[in-house]
Amino acid sequence: MHILYFLMALAGGAGLSVQAAVNSRLSSGVGGQPLIAAFISFAVGALCLGVASAVYADWHGFSTNIIQQSPWKWLGGVIGAAFVFTTIFLAPKIGITNVMFLFIIGQLATGLCIDSFGLIEMPIRPVQWWHFTGLGIMLIGLICYMYGNRIFFKS
Repeated sequence: MHILYFLMALAGGAGLSVQAAVNSRLSSGVGGQPLIAAFISFAVGALCLGVASAVYADWHGFSTNIIQQSPWKWLGGVIGAAFVFTTIFLAPKIGITNVMFLFIIGQLATGLCIDSFGLIEMPIRPVQWWHFTGLGIMLIGLICYMYGNRIFFKS
C-alpha cells in the first residue's frame, strides 16, 4: 500500500483526538451542553463539505442516484452524529486517551466482523489468527493503560 494512505489514516486518527478536545471545550463554552456542541460541530462541518462539494464534486445525476439508495445507507450521518456527541460527552469524564483507546478497540473488533463476513455490502476479506492475536494484544494494552495502576501498584 502507498505510504500516503498510512499517513492520511494516522493524521485522521490524530484529528479525532484533537476534535474531541476542541469539541469538549466548545461544550464547556456553551454552558456544558454536549448536544449543542455536537450540533455546532456538525453544522460547521456540513458548511465546509458543502463548499468543497460545490467546488469539486460532480453533481451530474445526483438527484436520481440519491433517490435510488436504500434507507439504511443514510445511517452514516446518524452514526457520525452519535460519535461526535459521544466524544464530547465522554472526553471530560474519562479522558481523551481512554475514549480514543476504547473507540479504536471497538472499531477494530467491528471492522474484523465486517471484513470477515462481508457485512454492509463490503467485500469479504479473510481473517486469520494473527488478526485476533493483534486485537487481543491491543485489548491487553487497553487494560494496562486504563487499570495498570490498580493491577501493578496495589496498595
